[in-house]
Amino acid sequence: MLSLGKKVLVWNRLLPVGDSLARWEGLEEAVVVADAGSFVGGARILHVSTSHISRAVAALEERVGAQIFNRTTRRVTLTATGHVLIQQARQIIEARENLLTSLRGAGEVIGELRITCSTALGERFVAPEARGFALDHPGLTVTLELNNRLIDIIAEGYDLAIRTGHVSDPRLVGKQLALRPYETCASPAYLAQHGTPAAPGDLDRHECLVGTASTWHFLVEHTPRPVSPKGRWHCNSGAAVVDAAIAGIGICQLPRYYVRDHILAGRLVPILTAFRRQPEPVLAVYPQRGHLAPKVRQFVARLAESAVWADLAG
Repeated sequence: MLSLGKKVLVWNRLLPVGDSLARWEGLEEAVVVADAGSFVGGARILHVSTSHISRAVAALEERVGAQIFNRTTRRVTLTATGHVLIQQARQIIEARENLLTSLRGAGEVIGELRITCSTALGERFVAPEARGFALDHPGLTVTLELNNRLIDIIAEGYDLAIRTGHVSDPRLVGKQLALRPYETCASPAYLAQHGTPAAPGDLDRHECLVGTASTWHFLVEHTPRPVSPKGRWHCNSGAAVVDAAIAGIGICQLPRYYVRDHILAGRLVPILTAFRRQPEPVLAVYPQRGHLAPKVRQFVARLAESAVWADLAG
């Protein structure tokens, strides 16, 4: 791998002779546009105007003597030259940030930490840790966005997301924090009236309480078996789905922390336990970079060590 000094020499040979500082202008703007897939998204990440981003990228393209992006009305994509340039630019920016961090103190937690998470998971598990982190670091501002929409954290300028499942975006890294088990259950009154399903396929003959998940998951002889639940009750609130199950309207499948106390109290009865799905990973997800800002690195470490997840596992 080239040293930073050699990278600088390569970059300087690539560009026309001129002001040395001007040769570097536009690199960061080009990288965020590539990450966000648009000039508007890049401007949002850097907190600057779209016109500033457009001018910076256009000036960089002029100095390079080649087009970096193919532009359409909906999205921008990298040209062949753009792919080479962005790859090298990322390494240069990362080396710069590593240098600046080492000079100002690698452990300093300052600035704004922007986190996104689903509403229920965020309120119960992430918000308490975010509050504690803010109290421990007076120079830090914390913004916690609780939203069930799957947010593009790079395009919308978030430092990290707390999510369940697996990471499919190659731009992102996921660090497992915990495992979230699920239970399928119903009230004693419902089961007495309608019978207890013996296998996942029997759910077709039952009232299912449909929450945010349009597919329920089971394991049949160690093989995943998805089921599309159908019923008369649909609600995007887990708490409301639990209330409907207790009222005897139907069967629900939810994370265990929603139903654990009701099962212990006898208000709900676990069913299909022989086919229980695998617990779902809970991840801290952040952009794939060699260097993480201290605020992100330390908050992820705090989450990974937190006792709050014991309540999640039940």
